[in-house]
Amino acid sequence: MTEESTAAGAEAPATDPQFAIQRIYLKDLSFETPQGPSVFTKQWQPKVNQDLSTKSSKIEDGIFEVGLRLTITVTSDDETIYLVEVEQAGLFKIQGFEDQQLTQVLNTTCPNLLFPYAREAIDNILSKGSFPPLMIPPINFDALFASAVQQAAAKAESEGEGEGESQETKH
Repeated sequence: MTEESTAAGAEAPATDPQFAIQRIYLKDLSFETPQGPSVFTKQWQPKVNQDLSTKSSKIEDGIFEVGLRLTITVTSDDETIYLVEVEQAGLFKIQGFEDQQLTQVLNTTCPNLLFPYAREAIDNILSKGSFPPLMIPPINFDALFASAVQQAAAKAESEGEGEGESQETKH
């Protein structure tokens, strides 16, 4: 009996799912104020538009790059006050997950870890641009992923055929 539990114990680490952050980095950053200094002389009522997308790619066996892109456009009276785009990325070691679990980890867990870094990068660049901080609310990536899965299933059902997974998810 001792031999059996030792053998089972020795196999468990090889099959256990593994998840580890290897590196988090700023992949892309863009900031524009198309009106230049005249924007600071006007009274404006800002309207904020936020666009969010994620993409992932396999770098090597068990290593994945996940990118979270946030685009914030602030307008007033149909004029763009500023536009900021940030792609925060990370390298993650992910092994031992079933395909469905892996897809969920890449689209929920990884973006959840990247989001605070992207939000900080946006606030830093706005500060340097002399704009007030933008309090971007937390994002429920689990709910977005569940919604995307439902939409994909509905689309596949309406088209009458199941297509392959997309590697980019827009929210």
